[in-house]
Amino acid sequence: MPLCVGGQIIRPGDAIIADDDGVVCVPRGEVSQALAAARARVTKEEQTRKALADGQLGLDLYGLRAKLAALGVEWVAAADEGDPHG
Repeated sequence: MPLCVGGQIIRPGDAIIADDDGVVCVPRGEVSQALAAARARVTKEEQTRKALADGQLGLDLYGLRAKLAALGVEWVAAADEGDPHG
């Protein structure tokens, strides 16, 4: 039997997922799709963390260097600028 919690209708077979940020109800027919999307996101986040840990800059990882260049902005690494106090 469906029930209503906080204005959300929950039906038998729906998945209720909660974490520190909130709660979501995934309708029964969309659970497989939501699970696949969640697994893909975890994999992508693991790859991103590894790339950053290996020294890749977020500037390049997220394709921002080309966007900055298109705006006429030149990115200069602090190491290329020398000692700012000397």
